[in-house]
Amino acid sequence: MTFFLLVLCIVIITIHLIFYLVVFNFFNFTKKKELPKNTIPISVIVCAKNEAENLKTLLPVLVKQQYSDFEIVLINDRSYDETEDIYSEFAEKYSFIKIVTVQESDHFYGNKKYALTLGIKAATNDCLLFTDADCLPKSNFWIQEMANHFNGETKIVLGYGPYETIANQFLNKLIRYETVITALQYFSLAKMGSPYMGVGRNLMYSKQVFLKNKGYNQYVKIMSGDDDLLINQIANSTNTEICFEEQSHMTSNPKTTFKQLVTQKRRHISTVDYYQKKHKYLLGVYAFNRFLFWGVLPFTLLYVQTPKNQIFIGSLIVFKWISEYIVVGIASHKLKEKKLLAFIPILDFVLLLFQIYIFSCNSLSKPKKWS
Repeated sequence: MTFFLLVLCIVIITIHLIFYLVVFNFFNFTKKKELPKNTIPISVIVCAKNEAENLKTLLPVLVKQQYSDFEIVLINDRSYDETEDIYSEFAEKYSFIKIVTVQESDHFYGNKKYALTLGIKAATNDCLLFTDADCLPKSNFWIQEMANHFNGETKIVLGYGPYETIANQFLNKLIRYETVITALQYFSLAKMGSPYMGVGRNLMYSKQVFLKNKGYNQYVKIMSGDDDLLINQIANSTNTEICFEEQSHMTSNPKTTFKQLVTQKRRHISTVDYYQKKHKYLLGVYAFNRFLFWGVLPFTLLYVQTPKNQIFIGSLIVFKWISEYIVVGIASHKLKEKKLLAFIPILDFVLLLFQIYIFSCNSLSKPKKWS
């Protein structure tokens, strides 16, 4: 039994090192490129439903973006607050703003993809840049930085969307840690030539590519997936690039309660079953290996009797944490998230428990519709 546990521990750590020292370093070893300024016409698309207060903050910043040629397509997805009034107010002031109003439809009720499709079809330009109403660009050069990567064969640009920091709140640290780990995954796989997802709050792609692949048609009945499932479907090794420069970041307001976070993550995780098999397998191995680490190595450390074996298992645990500190530390530095490293072991364990809880909830009942 002891021998089996020791071998299992070695396998777990080996798989961990493959992910952290090989796979994830595809992003860590990516250097910032000095790209020529692009001037391609761009359509910025914002889809909002009852987001009046957030729009009051976002739109004044959005219209001041330093870019030579862009329009803003504002989608009103059946809002019953002041969203329509705010849209109209800004459209009167700025000629480059276009409003798309979504009417009630029983067939598409509660489906954000329908609203986005209407906005995409109304967009004048081929290059589409997406964000959400509860976001705020890190700089006035957000469009420019993302656009610089949209050239040649590149028709998809994956951006980064961090969350605002709330001091002395553990839930906020957990949200930001999960965001860094997720970015580390989708940026790394994109650099490996196997892009599998993007985040809708900071995502750019070609309208032509979207329409050629029949948009969201393959999964229109799935509640979520307007970003990750689309990228999983249309992205490949030649048409996708990543953009992680700080001026390209699109910051979001984080959830402030556990209940809000659960609702959000249940919706997000419901799309994983529809990923390509290679991506489901790779992400599944990573998640299961994390589960085994926390379930097997501490148990083995307590189970083995000899000091020699205990030192060996303890050394594996320490080695795992050191490698994680280094790799996540480099990624955090590149993504301007530098205040999480001291909490990595705790955050990793709590995040695992949280993900198990979300998976269990989704197994028992379907998550609610987007509202």
